[in-house]
Amino acid sequence: MTQFTFSGGRASVQDVPVAEETPADWLQLKGRIHQRFVAEADVAAASRLPREALAAQVQGLAVAMLAEDGVTLDGRWRGALVEAVVSEIAGLGPLDALLADPDVTEIMVNGPSQVYVERAGRLAKTGLAFEDEAHLRRIIERIVAPLGRRIDESSPMVDARLPDGARVNAIIPPLAVRGPALTVRKFSAVPYVTEDLIRFGTLTPPMAAFLKACVAARLNVLVSGGTGSGKTTTLNTLSSFIPSDERIVTIEDAAELQLQQEHVVALESRPANLEGKGEITIRHLVRNALRMRPDRIVIGEVRGGETLDLLQAMNTGHDGSLSTVHANSPRDTLSRLETMALMAGTELPMRAVREQIASALQLIVHQARLRDGSRKITHVTEIQGLAGEVIALQDIFCWEPRGVDGEGRVLGENRPTGLRPRLMETMEAQGVTLPPGLFG
Repeated sequence: MTQFTFSGGRASVQDVPVAEETPADWLQLKGRIHQRFVAEADVAAASRLPREALAAQVQGLAVAMLAEDGVTLDGRWRGALVEAVVSEIAGLGPLDALLADPDVTEIMVNGPSQVYVERAGRLAKTGLAFEDEAHLRRIIERIVAPLGRRIDESSPMVDARLPDGARVNAIIPPLAVRGPALTVRKFSAVPYVTEDLIRFGTLTPPMAAFLKACVAARLNVLVSGGTGSGKTTTLNTLSSFIPSDERIVTIEDAAELQLQQEHVVALESRPANLEGKGEITIRHLVRNALRMRPDRIVIGEVRGGETLDLLQAMNTGHDGSLSTVHANSPRDTLSRLETMALMAGTELPMRAVREQIASALQLIVHQARLRDGSRKITHVTEIQGLAGEVIALQDIFCWEPRGVDGEGRVLGENRPTGLRPRLMETMEAQGVTLPPGLFG
């Protein structure tokens, strides 16, 4: 007779398997109950039942099978077993536990036996595991199929999103040598507002007031930063400053922006079909958006030739546009824009590209993830135009690090540089004013 016990706490799929290494026999038992349910029930109909009704069916089957096998299972582990099987039928298997955890911001699956999460900016391995590679592949296909995406040997990489807006990237063999890899980036169910970012220490009240004024004055703003630095969260916050009476067109690879205004048209790119046809790129959508009478264009991220189209749109009356870009600093952001503009395939001299950038963009908001996992806006930088062959930049706010405390937290503060930005003239012409002491 097999005996499972669990000491302390309520066992469920949310906490038991995550809190400690899941027993191998428990995983086998879960797999057997799931297989028997699939063999004996109408899974399609069962998956549409309310979760409580489905759990009752699984509970009955589990009790019967445990009795047949002579297995005594602690009640709390039995509850976790039922929840795990229900997740296999109607959810995303082991991922359900992590998706339900509000403290988890990112999920990283490196093959069936390694599942890592990010909490408060730090990585940790969980006790969760998939049964095998086939199990992990089934979960990936369950994610991408409703979106009309596919993942197979001919298309072994895919970007997708979950119904709650979480961003998903999956890659399978032969590209993923050690088995399928899955990455899920979660977003807050309730979009963060300015006060949240101030509370997190991402920015200060003067910075927030200045950025709100920049958006209100229809300045073109680019949010730059590394992977996982919080660019999308900041872009969402900046977009919340757009007046509700303006028409906004958003363009993304995988829709994840959470704009709260009513008049929003959300566009999403599309990969090619099985015949290699029908691809709709970000660049196609940018060009189409210009025919949709937008007051604002918000692009989730520029990463290729669409950069030139966006710059041209900014230079031809589509003020107040917002986007993000991967870069390591404000200066590096300009180099990235130059490179991506040339990817459009248009033969332009470098000076012409720099003139486009200098006249189109007014502000760079650079964000970084620090060594303690915190996200900070480290630079708010004004683009002042061309100075000879170089685009002139001027920092308005900067992060000043001051070491690390005893618990490993990075110390420092965001401070104004004391310089009044030139773009204040543009803002005042739009009727937007700021207190003179804002800049120190």
